Amino acid sequence: MTSNDPGQTPMQTVDAWTTNLSIPKIVLAIGAHPDDVEFGCGGTLAKWSSVGATVHHLVLTDGSKGSWNPDADIIELVAQRQTEQKNAALALGGTGSVKFLGHTDGELMHSPAVVEQICLHIRQIRPNVVFTHDPWKRYRLHPDHRNAGINTCDAIVAARDPHFLRHQILNLGVQHHRPDALLFWEADEANHAEDVSAFVDIKLDALLKHASQFESTMKAIDSAGIEQFRQRIQQRMTDLGAPHAFAAAEIFHYMDRL
Repeated sequence: MTSNDPGQTPMQTVDAWTTNLSIPKIVLAIGAHPDDVEFGCGGTLAKWSSVGATVHHLVLTDGSKGSWNPDADIIELVAQRQTEQKNAALALGGTGSVKFLGHTDGELMHSPAVVEQICLHIRQIRPNVVFTHDPWKRYRLHPDHRNAGINTCDAIVAARDPHFLRHQILNLGVQHHRPDALLFWEADEANHAEDVSAFVDIKLDALLKHASQFESTMKAIDSAGIEQFRQRIQQRMTDLGAPHAFAAAEIFHYMDRL
């Protein structure tokens, strides 16, 4: 059975794995919606933040579809989700920016305009490592997740070259920038594991800042449901860590030499 649960997906068999990157100085995590980053790489961000990495969040949509209540006040929901995201970033120890591009939830397109926005952010932040959704994950249902990943890939190519989107360099005072590594969460073919054994509770605390998502994404409508959610995430991370002799892990597809 193929899972469309958010965040960390079951182990994939590949020929060779890497583990535990050197701590980067600057990290940029790019998610389609508020909470995607915490599901996808929250433990790793907490680990790196704890030893001095500056972690930035970039959220591409407004999260306006993130409720099962048909009578929800959408303006209030968008504001709530931004507040939740900022609080989640702080819970992970993030000291960088938390930015929102504000594209309509469910309608994020793969487009030159979005690529240009992400490219500018990369050139401004100058991250060593970028995290995002794997756009090539098979059987992925959510279009925002697919398009967040592919827009980010295109933006990395644009950001690294001085002749792509040159008007940014000429008019906005930024310079081209090539990240050292790109890590995809929910990877179709994972090849890298990060030991997050000491950071599971921090990841869970950050996820639980997203109270608007208890009923829908986390399937938790009361304290018992929240405890079941915590146990599901803990068990998933335990299972992912076991092949690498880690008590808990997050896994990714790792690309370098970008």
